[in-house]
Amino acid sequence: MHFYIVRHGQSFVNLPGWEGDWDAGLTELGQHQARAVAGWLADRVPDAAALYASTMRRARETMQSISAAYGMAPTFDDRLREIGNNRLDHTAWSADEMPTEYSEYWASERPFSNVTPSHELGETHVHFRSRVGSFLEETARRHPDQAVVVVAHGGVVEIALDHIFDVGLFRRTETWTENTGVTHIEYLEPKPRRERWRLHRHNRTDHLAQQSAQTKSALEDQI
Repeated sequence: MHFYIVRHGQSFVNLPGWEGDWDAGLTELGQHQARAVAGWLADRVPDAAALYASTMRRARETMQSISAAYGMAPTFDDRLREIGNNRLDHTAWSADEMPTEYSEYWASERPFSNVTPSHELGETHVHFRSRVGSFLEETARRHPDQAVVVVAHGGVVEIALDHIFDVGLFRRTETWTENTGVTHIEYLEPKPRRERWRLHRHNRTDHLAQQSAQTKSALEDQI
């Protein structure tokens, strides 16, 4: 089966110096990006069997455009939230419990340490990998020979790649994903002497180039 994992569009959280709500939604640019990736996906993966998304606002707003393009209701899953936004048991913090500060150390530097120390029951890098890995494995079993579209976060994309490549807990390489970058991975039917996962593409952003060209053309038509 095939996963098309999309990082959300640009959020206010992504802006330099942002100190507001850490569950903020999309900027105007992020909304444009979401519409662009929605059309791109519906055109190239028209037979998607299901849509999944993180329950965080920036992912929900990105999924709105994708859901409209497919005419299909999404399933929201707390396991797809960004690192630090869940408890040890993988459940999401309520709105008034949301962490506002993260640890000074990088999660993969100290994978067994709480990434939100001000919250006693905050998750670690290991817990984060566990919840994303469980989503991937469970969803692969649920949709054999099908394709699904997933909207999540940069950290989720990165930890999903750690899972499929079986990267050790002390990661040595950062994997970057742009806003609405698409990562395509495939779960293969288990066979002797064959790998289980296949990476087809990472951080594909064709739709953003098309969007820029369309915007430029529209401005030229006004001259």
